[in-house]
Amino acid sequence: MIIVDVVLETYDAVGFTAWPIAEPSSDRLLALSGQMSPAEVGTAMAVIFKYNHIPVVHAADMTEAHLEQHLAQREALIAPGGLRFRDATTNVEVTPGCCFGLENWRDWWDVVHGQEPWLGHDPTPHIQHNGQVIQLRQDGLDTPAPPIEITRSELSNLLTTAQQRLTGFLNLAQRWTAGTTPGLAGRLIAVLDEHLMITAAE
Repeated sequence: MIIVDVVLETYDAVGFTAWPIAEPSSDRLLALSGQMSPAEVGTAMAVIFKYNHIPVVHAADMTEAHLEQHLAQREALIAPGGLRFRDATTNVEVTPGCCFGLENWRDWWDVVHGQEPWLGHDPTPHIQHNGQVIQLRQDGLDTPAPPIEITRSELSNLLTTAQQRLTGFLNLAQRWTAGTTPGLAGRLIAVLDEHLMITAAE
């Protein structure tokens, strides 16, 4: 059985104190979904704020105008992470490559359509098509692992699951912003949805 997780790298949350966050995992990856605790949502939002250089010192007093001014200085809101695939039988994992952010997660649909998009590096997720079967492996590991094998149809279903988990996270983030950064609540959620391409059709 192949499992997909939408994960966010949490290195930017190290030492964060502006609001409560969860204890980071050993691999520094946080799975996003509608089942997250308030502290985990706080961690995700801390990463998004810091990675995009959105001020957190007076975040509770920020307004949508402040956010718009900040976004105008940047091309897009981005987030470190992506999709992690795991074979529950072999425990082999393929994790997001560096420089391929969560905002690019929909590029995996190109794989469903038979393409081999760039998916990051260090270590690099590698794709090989064998008819309707896709082999996923992580290149550059000290100890090479066998590939994860999945059909295009299965990958399509997993990407639908990934979108559902992102939507669940977005709903939790909406509650979080209403209590923590109320002046940004509506616009910040709209920006997350737009730039991470969460609810738009494929």
